[in-house]
This record gives sequence, C-alpha cells and structure tokens, in this order.
Amino acid sequence: MGGVKLHGTWPSPFSYRVIWALKLKGIPFEYTEEDLSNKSPLLLQYNPVYKKIPVLVHDGKPVCESMIIVEYIDEVWPEKPLIPSDPYQRATARFWVNFIGDKSIAVWKLFRTAGEELEQAKKDTLEMLKTIEEHGAGETKFFIGDEIGIVDIAFGAIAYWLEIFEELLGVKLLEAHRFPKLAALINNFKEEPIIKENLPDHHDMFVYFKGRREKILASAS
Repeated sequence: MGGVKLHGTWPSPFSYRVIWALKLKGIPFEYTEEDLSNKSPLLLQYNPVYKKIPVLVHDGKPVCESMIIVEYIDEVWPEKPLIPSDPYQRATARFWVNFIGDKSIAVWKLFRTAGEELEQAKKDTLEMLKTIEEHGAGETKFFIGDEIGIVDIAFGAIAYWLEIFEELLGVKLLEAHRFPKLAALINNFKEEPIIKENLPDHHDMFVYFKGRREKILASAS
C-alpha cells in the first residue's frame, strides 16, 4: 500500500479516532498538526466541502469524516478487523456508530453552554448514556466481542472527552454505579495498551478546554 498521511489536531476526539484505528492496525503514517485558526492550503485542498479535520490521505487521495475514515482503513487493511464480518453484527455496529454520532452533540454542548442550555445538555447526555447502557452495551469486554471494534472507537472518543468536561463543570454524569456496563467498557478501552499509549494528556486537555469554554462564554455574554 502507498503512503498514509493524517491531517488532524491534538485536542480533537475525531483525530484520535483515526489515530487509534491506524495504531491498532499497525499502519505507519505521517501526521500533520493543523492550526484550525489558520487552516493550511493542503487541508482546504483535501477537504474543500467541510474544510475540517481529520483528513486521511492515502496514495494522494483524501478521505474525510472520522468514522468514514475508520471504515476505509478497515476495508483497505483487513487484518485485525474493526468491523464484524457477520452481517447482523456489522449492521448492529453501524447502528450504534450512527446513534453515537447523532446523540453525542449534547456532550460537546457541555463545555460550550451555560444556564438552561447547559442543564438541557446534561439531561440529553444522560439520556444518551442510559440508552447505550440498556440497549447497546453487553456482557463482553468491548461493545461487540473481546476485541476493540468500530463502536468502541466511536464511543471511546466521546467518553474520554466527557471526563474532561465533567471535571470542567464539577459534575459526574457517567457514574459507575449508574452505568456499570459502560464504565467497564470505558475502562477496558482506556487500559488497552495501544489506546493507553495514544491518549492526549488529561491536564493539557483540561487547560485547553477550560480556556476555550471561558472564551466562548465571554463572547456570548
């Protein structure tokens, strides 16, 4: 296979989804850190529609949107599969990836809002977690089976960033006694050696998002 390049930015959970997939597959890649306040000409060339990261460039051809990239990686490098081969399990995995994508907007609102909007974001986040706990999480080590898969990558990016936002707000939404299956899944995911070695620093993330939250709320007042 040809050269692989990734354009991303370190505080982005969407970049990390792709990094995790590449690392789990053992695929060497060249990483370019993008400044989203001053996007590079290459980023704008590779993603002229949304003009955002992440962008995977393989053999000079760009692929955009984090979970589409993860699927692409799994199809091009089928070893150590992330998507189940069984049609029903594959459909189930894609369902939960879509659900997480649709409902996780509430998580990002946690650090961007205050007052009534923030309270609604908390309620929506809890509802999302409750649904996944009751209907998506099983008794296996990961979402589908005993190996990390595409649903774990999708949700792992939400869960790790949610921890940062909880600390920022001084609240705890994903409580182990309330969501025991999810808590176990998240712990298994973070303790997997390749994931553990490729998580952004918690303190740096806290400082970054604290500053971003303060700027966003100041500009809105």
